[in-house]
This record gives sequence, structure tokens and C-alpha cells, in this order.
Amino acid sequence: MSYPATRLRRMRHDAFSRTLMRETVLTPGDLIMVAFVCDGTDRSEPVASMPGVARLSIDRLEQLAGDCVAAGIPALALFPAPGAGVKSEDAREAWNADGLMQRAIRALKRRYPELGLIGDVALDPYTTHGQDGLIDEHGYVMNEPTIAALIRQALAQAAAGIDFVAPSDMMDGRIGAIRAALENAGHIHTRILAYSAKYASSFYGPFRDAVGSAGHLGKGGKHTYQMDIGNSDEALREVELDISEGADAVMVKPGLPYLDVLYRVKQRFGMPTFVYQVSGEYAMLKAAAQHGWLDEKAVVLETLTAFKRAGADAILSYYALDAARWLRAG
Repeated sequence: MSYPATRLRRMRHDAFSRTLMRETVLTPGDLIMVAFVCDGTDRSEPVASMPGVARLSIDRLEQLAGDCVAAGIPALALFPAPGAGVKSEDAREAWNADGLMQRAIRALKRRYPELGLIGDVALDPYTTHGQDGLIDEHGYVMNEPTIAALIRQALAQAAAGIDFVAPSDMMDGRIGAIRAALENAGHIHTRILAYSAKYASSFYGPFRDAVGSAGHLGKGGKHTYQMDIGNSDEALREVELDISEGADAVMVKPGLPYLDVLYRVKQRFGMPTFVYQVSGEYAMLKAAAQHGWLDEKAVVLETLTAFKRAGADAILSYYALDAARWLRAG
């Protein structure tokens, strides 16, 4: 009988040799925690469609930030849930210097200056119609007027001390316009994380519940500005444009259903490439784990490792803090 000279199973036989040959290693330093901030004091409002996730008042958010620092997570991505009272058709609360987002940024930077902060730049938490931009009389999201508003929002966050502004709106030309505005205002160190390949996905539902835009959006969609789910080549064009306009890092969103896009982006451009494990992805894993159908720790770490294996330099996840603790515990 002939035996194979090469047996790949030999290196899989023991844990130590599997560790030595592991090509992709996930660490807490690869993770970015995602958080929702709301007004008030000592408030934690659970998001029903995202078990374990809550909208936090700034004082509670500071506690979460401290947990992130202790767990070795380098950055926190902030999303505001400002409440219906400040919503308007023109989203002017988005650039209020004393608005919720700006107050949260200042508080976190005072308490934890070493923690990177990423601020969402989009208008949907602040609009009465739930769209990411300003609309005309037909409900169409207008490109240039929206960019003008996004510039004001980005400048307000930069003035408050944000490290990354993260335009997630998908308007054409907004990265270049925001970059120019930041430079002209002297914010030369403020980085731009461009949501370059953001798809019109059905996985965003729980997030819209969390920021309070779902009810206002109603049956309206975002297909006129977010990418079609069937397109991959177009994603490369979007990323290339954002890089040329001054993006410091690019994003693919959602995550797991778009690993092919993530891989192509990283291979083509070699840019710092982030991926967002979105609310629907989180909710599915959490629900399956709560029913006892999946081992939560195992599937979460496997999924996060898959993002890194596909090319992600950083992963935004609602599981980030749990995952960092699991990794540190060994």
C-alpha cells in the first residue's frame, strides 16, 4: 500500500502545532465597539431587536468606554439616538455644537483621551423622514444640499474632538468636500473613514430601531443612494473615488454577506479597510445563541476571524467588548 508523503493532518494533530501554523489571528486590537448614545442621566434603554444592546446616556457611555480601554479595544464608534423632539426636515440638530453627539464626544475625550472615537456622519437620526440626506418635494434625496449639511455635521464633530468622521450617507463627492472643509478649518489630523461600499441591505433593521429612524422611514427605501446588493465591480469604483478624494480608510458594510467585496477591496487597493458587522448580523447570532442553537462565543469569534482573514484591518461590531474579553481570557 502506498502512503502519502505529505499529511496535512499531522500539523493539525495537537493544539500547539495548530497555533503555530495559524495564518489569521484575531486580537482585541482588531475590534471597534459600536455604541448608541441618548440624552439624560443614568439611562440605559434596551434595544428590543438587539438583545444585550442599549442606548446609553453619556455617563453610562463613559462606563462602556472604560470597559473598552480595559479590554484593549482601541476605538469606539458612536451613533446618536437624539429623540423625536429634535428631528427636523433639514436635520439642523446634527451640527448643533451643544447637541447630543458633540457633548458625548467632548465627555469621552476628557475621560479617555487614548480611546479613538469614530463619529457617524449621516442625517437619518435627525430627519423627520428617516433618510440619510435632505429630500425634495418628491422625496428624492438631493446630493449637493445633503453634502452641504454633512460638511456642517463633520465640522461640528471635529471641533468637539472626534478622531474619525465616518460619512455613511453614500452621496457622490462627499469625501472630497468634507476633506476640503476639514483642511480649511484647520482640522488636519481629523481622519475620514469612508463608508465606500455600503449596500442597500435588509440587515439594517435593528439599527434603525436603535437610532429611532425606522418609524420615520416607514416603507421608504435607500436604494437611490446605497449600493445594489448584486454589484461588486461598482464597489471598487466607489472605493477608488473615495480614496482619490482623501479618505484615510474605507468601509465595507454589511460584513458577512459581503466577504467577497471585502477581499476584493483589500487586494486591489491595500488601504486600511474596515468592515461593519451590522445589527442584523448581530441579532441573528444572538437569537440563535439564546435558543441554544449555536455556541455564541465560538460562532462570534469564528465570524470575526473570517472578516480579518478576508482582509479587514478593523471590525466594527456590537460583539466587540464580549469578543475582546473572550480573547483575553484565552
